[in-house]
Amino acid sequence: MSQYRNTEMREKYGIPHNAIITVGGTVGVGKSTFTKALADLLGFRISVEKVDGNPYLSRFYQDFSRWGFHLQIFFLAERFKEQKRMFDYGGGFVQDRSIYEDTGIFARMLFEQGRMTPEDYETYTQLFEAMVMTPYFPHPDVLIYLEGSFEEILQRVRERGRPMEQQTPIEYWQDLYERYEHWIRNFSTCPVLRININEYDLSEDISSLEVIMDRLAEKIRLVRSSRL
Repeated sequence: MSQYRNTEMREKYGIPHNAIITVGGTVGVGKSTFTKALADLLGFRISVEKVDGNPYLSRFYQDFSRWGFHLQIFFLAERFKEQKRMFDYGGGFVQDRSIYEDTGIFARMLFEQGRMTPEDYETYTQLFEAMVMTPYFPHPDVLIYLEGSFEEILQRVRERGRPMEQQTPIEYWQDLYERYEHWIRNFSTCPVLRININEYDLSEDISSLEVIMDRLAEKIRLVRSSRL
């Protein structure tokens, strides 16, 4: 986690200091770069996806069927602990990838492709429901969903992806892209702010994100007023 000190942008747009914002979107859409830039502008901490210490990720890309269930259980446990920690800390976080994508996209995709057994999928979904989909589990103020055309995102994977991602067949990325689009259309666990990757250019100017601040602040105001 990183702590940023700049709070001028957050105060300018009236974004609460204890807000929790999750950034979602398919692989290659630029979640990590966006997360860091937004946290910097808001003076928030960063909650990042645990990849380097993941004992299953590289094995998964070599054999989806053998390691898919293990990988999903690992992600579920790590994201559950991280989400709880953000709220226990008192908020003020931008999170790279949500816990909801695991069950809504990745575990379901493995099952439907025959790469996760019905028994494993049932075990996983029951565990997810018991851990996450309860009134006691805290949900983010807003989920920012980054989106773009499939061609744009595939190009990013080819240019910037990890070696194991670059070697993955294009059919996998096409299926994943379509599943994300279906998932976000039906997602309702917390408010969603959809942002096209062409709306900002972080390589040129981090402040280009300012164009979304009004929309972000309004989403947070609406969800918090509904809780009163």
